[in-house]
Amino acid sequence: MDLEDIVRVTEEKMKKTLDILSKDLRAVRAGLASPGMLDKITADYYGTQTQISQMANIAVADPRTLTIQPWDKTAIAAVEKAILKSDLGITPANDGAVIRLVVPQLTAERRQEIVKSVKKRAEEARVSLRNIRRDGLEEIKKTEKEKLCSEDEAKKNQDRVQKLTDKYIKDVDSALETKEKEIIAV
Repeated sequence: MDLEDIVRVTEEKMKKTLDILSKDLRAVRAGLASPGMLDKITADYYGTQTQISQMANIAVADPRTLTIQPWDKTAIAAVEKAILKSDLGITPANDGAVIRLVVPQLTAERRQEIVKSVKKRAEEARVSLRNIRRDGLEEIKKTEKEKLCSEDEAKKNQDRVQKLTDKYIKDVDSALETKEKEIIAV
């Protein structure tokens, strides 16, 4: 693998890490209804665990209410059961055709717990980015040791990997700050 490939693969891994964090943060409940809250919840659908978003129409009725309308009416009970089992902490209301999720107002204490959880996820993403950086730098050093590149080329690409790391860590910090403001806002 040449130096360009090493840097490209390193950047792809960092981008995936940021994408995973963004997806995780979208699923965090911030007191407002969001279809992303249901991303990790699966229901038993004809013997297969299926994401709710793949078996129902999910809509935001108002800032605090989600409506879930399964395409197959027989799946309503399974969806309701999956929501109850999940860690959402919301009791669904079922009228036979549509399931309504009313997101309760968060207490200040609960908001602080959520912020702490979000900060932990952001720190895990930063650690992951640093590990990816370490692996990329090791690959560059290995390439240099095998005399496949000059010392200057290796140094230049190590700097590129460090700049990528700085950029993605800044992106993680930015995503964290945005989510924190969203959670704290009443």
